[in-house]
Amino acid sequence: MRHLMSPLDFSVEELDYLMNLASDIEADPGKYAHACAGKKLATLFYEPSTRTRLSHEAAMLNLGGSVLGFSTADSSSAAKGESVADTIRTISCYADICAMRHHKEGAPMVAAKHSRIPVINAGDGGHQHPTQTLTDLLTIRGLKGRLENMTIGLCGDLKFGRTVHSLIHALVRYPGIRFVLISPEELRLPSYIRSDVLDQQDIPYEEVVRLEDALPNLDLLYMTRVQKERFFNEEDYVRMKDFYILDRKKMELAPEDMYVLHPLPRVNEISVEVDDDPRAAYFKQAQYGVYIRMALILTLLEIEV
Repeated sequence: MRHLMSPLDFSVEELDYLMNLASDIEADPGKYAHACAGKKLATLFYEPSTRTRLSHEAAMLNLGGSVLGFSTADSSSAAKGESVADTIRTISCYADICAMRHHKEGAPMVAAKHSRIPVINAGDGGHQHPTQTLTDLLTIRGLKGRLENMTIGLCGDLKFGRTVHSLIHALVRYPGIRFVLISPEELRLPSYIRSDVLDQQDIPYEEVVRLEDALPNLDLLYMTRVQKERFFNEEDYVRMKDFYILDRKKMELAPEDMYVLHPLPRVNEISVEVDDDPRAAYFKQAQYGVYIRMALILTLLEIEV
């Protein structure tokens, strides 16, 4: 039995297999419509979510399976003090696979240690978000035709942004990757990721504050929101929340083949006027998320079609 806690749980070859499977699902969804008939996915979401929870559920339903679970901790026995270990032991009696999002780093790992079914980490605090990373990789490959030899701008909340942290861990395994880290001083990428991942592997990167300075040189721009739920006080959040706003004027500085990704939800960081730009790919990204999660469910359940 296998779990997904981090994007590093899969080798580059296994990631290629997953993405190829996802591409086949996109091309011929009917072929997979009954692959998980009789199987159940449990979604255990201790934090609010729209895309991650619903895309996991859509993925299982598209495969002919069924879903159960809860969407907030308040609607589960966690509100009564039940531990993650006890919850997963119980859920293992009801479902064949589960996706867990939790506000505490490491909670899905605890669940995996006590589970009798595969556990998917659907986001744990500011730590990892591996299924979003799989989505991002599939989207980049689909748009650019490759996952190597690119300059990627990561903009916004690089300190608490688990999507950014996971994506960096995954992309450094591909040759020719260079990062431009765009953030205010207060939201810089954590030093342990800079030193333990980028510096240790000699990955070229630069840190800039102004988005305008970075845009002309990017192959891809990955925008993130400033996450209110990660701040300790309202004052700091209000001061930082509108630090970056990507609008039509800024997009004029970017190359014609530079795509914009965003894990969503967005708040103010991408103006709605950018949505009509052919380089805006964040809603396509959400669609890719269903295909890759379908491929992941099939793989973890060891179902071949």
